Amino acid sequence: MNRVSVIVPVYNVEKYIEKCLDSLINQTLNEIEIIIVNDGSTDNSIKIAEKYKEKSEKIIILHKKNGGLSDARNFGIPYANGEYIAFLDSDDYVDYDTYEKMYNKAIEEKADFVECDFIWEFENKKKIDIGYRYKNKSEMLTYSRVVAWNKIIKRQLIENEKDLFPVGLRYEDLEFFYKLIPKIKKYTFLKEPKIHYIQRETSIANTQNNKNGDIFIILKNVMEFYKEEGLFDKFKNELEYNYARLLLCSSLFRIVKIENKKIRKELLEKSWNVLNDSFPNWKKNHIIKNNKSFKNLYLLSVNRYTYKLYSKLFRIIT
Repeated sequence: MNRVSVIVPVYNVEKYIEKCLDSLINQTLNEIEIIIVNDGSTDNSIKIAEKYKEKSEKIIILHKKNGGLSDARNFGIPYANGEYIAFLDSDDYVDYDTYEKMYNKAIEEKADFVECDFIWEFENKKKIDIGYRYKNKSEMLTYSRVVAWNKIIKRQLIENEKDLFPVGLRYEDLEFFYKLIPKIKKYTFLKEPKIHYIQRETSIANTQNNKNGDIFIILKNVMEFYKEEGLFDKFKNELEYNYARLLLCSSLFRIVKIENKKIRKELLEKSWNVLNDSFPNWKKNHIIKNNKSFKNLYLLSVNRYTYKLYSKLFRIIT
């Protein structure tokens, strides 16, 4: 039986896929399968993948019509038979001992979820991203890095879920991870940077347009999930904090980069309204008030007037 199944969605990444696949077929963990999901590629990506399949019997190639990253991940999950599932984007790569170390950590601590640090790789520099070592579900929901690709997850936690990743929407990792948190029984960290997160100016994540508005749908989906599961009251403080943090920080920084003035203005206005309609007393949030980080001091300074001022300032400096 395979220890880890790595699901790799592929769509038109012929310039990057060789480095990704080199890092996977040379993993020091022998009991691994590499599930490549061809999401309707039109370049040479799959021809390259097929050559790698000739080198390694660990590779499985699946084909489907183009449906986006979430659709490709969802498509690949039922084919995984490893004890743990990992997701890796096809323009990123990993150290050769990544999955052996993560798997060993999971077995050592009897964990169904392992997270590692990662490296931002820009054209001219690298930066190690060290995550907050959360101690409970509350801290996990508040401080975790909501990406799918620096984790291994016990297959039983997700194998029976339908549409685990929201199809056709950006910020898919956010919804996936926040909905996963209540199901995790034991989690741990591999305190080493093992994933190389490649930054491309032309990637979807770095393209700002009206799709930035998907954040409102994602946040609504998460809110409804916690209410349906009877967990909203338990985690209201954390959810409120995330609404404020996302809409006034990371999402705001992306929206201000949108060139279309009408779309930019509409999304900025909607961000403010969604936050205040959902959580009218968000400025009294315990996390914001009690944790005097620079980010939280900034959040405390935001009101209707300063929000417009910051929006203009961030557009100039970002």
